[in-house]
Amino acid sequence: MTQQQTDTLSIAPGEAAGTQPSAARHHELTPAEVLSWLPRTATPEQMDSAIQAHIKPSQITWSQCPDTLHLPGWPAGKSYERYSLPQYYKESFFSKDSLFHPELQGGRLGVAGTPMPYTIASDNFFVSILLGCFILIMVAFTQSKSFFVRQAKKFFYVPRSEATTEVPETSNEIRFQIALLVQTCLMLGLCFFFYARTRIGETFMIDTYQVVAIYVGVVAAYYLVKFALSWVVTWVFFNGKENLQNQKAMLFVAVSEGVALFPIVMLQVFFEMPVSITLFYTVSTIILAKLLTLCKQFIIFFRDKTFSLQIILYFCALEIVPLLTLWGVLTTINGYLKINF
Repeated sequence: MTQQQTDTLSIAPGEAAGTQPSAARHHELTPAEVLSWLPRTATPEQMDSAIQAHIKPSQITWSQCPDTLHLPGWPAGKSYERYSLPQYYKESFFSKDSLFHPELQGGRLGVAGTPMPYTIASDNFFVSILLGCFILIMVAFTQSKSFFVRQAKKFFYVPRSEATTEVPETSNEIRFQIALLVQTCLMLGLCFFFYARTRIGETFMIDTYQVVAIYVGVVAAYYLVKFALSWVVTWVFFNGKENLQNQKAMLFVAVSEGVALFPIVMLQVFFEMPVSITLFYTVSTIILAKLLTLCKQFIIFFRDKTFSLQIILYFCALEIVPLLTLWGVLTTINGYLKINF
């Protein structure tokens, strides 16, 4: 049986070769063509023998073209730089327009997400200022701790005689008090900014830096006018020693007010405390500062006076009226800064 299959295979290619002479002359045989001559019962070994008998390996001729991106044996393609595009491909209808700028980005890819709301905690400038205020408080209490303790202990002290000597303040203590007074202006300005942002939202005509700077500047002007009016009034109606005591007491109260407001401002900025709590704390601190000022002015000016109604007039004229004026000025400025739809 095996001999018959072998003889059949040895004759079939010859017969096929005789019947297909023209195909072998015109083109090289392919494995598919050779296998098509075999019967369907041919084994894989017989198929391999037939392919090896009719298909001989030829010499490989590699392409000598330097451009390897093209098919071997085909001429190299032309570079895109050699093509001359028509004029209507190079220029558009708007190419000579002064507003046509193809180098500028025309939009964004994808869908825009919800923008993050602005917060002072995410602003490096305000965070640096608050950190600087914290360092200032620590350095001031470290360098002038005895001065602040002495001022607190003697705040309600009633001098027994006019000859009582006081410990003079050093230049460092005066500089620290002035720096802490500037901090007080900053704390009050930020507190009013929290109130304004809650009241009218983020609809300011200018950026946040300018808004806070205006508030701080108005508060600083309030303290300058207040100290100037107090100095003029006390210089007219009282002696120089009482005037100096009053100025020192007012400066100490203002400095203490700023130090007391610093924790609530930090909590509002970094922990988003409810603004209602911040405003309540701020108003309470201001009221307490005014009460301490009233007590100190009574001790300095009116402790020996039988008619005590003068302290009420003095306090209203130099403390309450400037404070209400400050509130009115800030509210008016706030009305000009917001955007009215």
